[in-house]
Amino acid sequence: MKATQEEMRAAKLPLHYRDFCAHLLIPLNECRAASYYMPWACKHERHVYELCQYKEYKKRVKQQTDARG
Repeated sequence: MKATQEEMRAAKLPLHYRDFCAHLLIPLNECRAASYYMPWACKHERHVYELCQYKEYKKRVKQQTDARG
């Protein structure tokens, strides 16, 4: 994990968002707050965060299929 517990606590991330992509969620949330949650703002940050989430999902699926097989 790239974000420390202190950084996540300071950013007030809920526990269920404190995963391997939290280091990308912190700047995304800051950008969202700065732009008053405009849907068209922070597209790059959102894309990078969602890509990280997708890669982590694919990694977990691969681990499960390897464990079964």
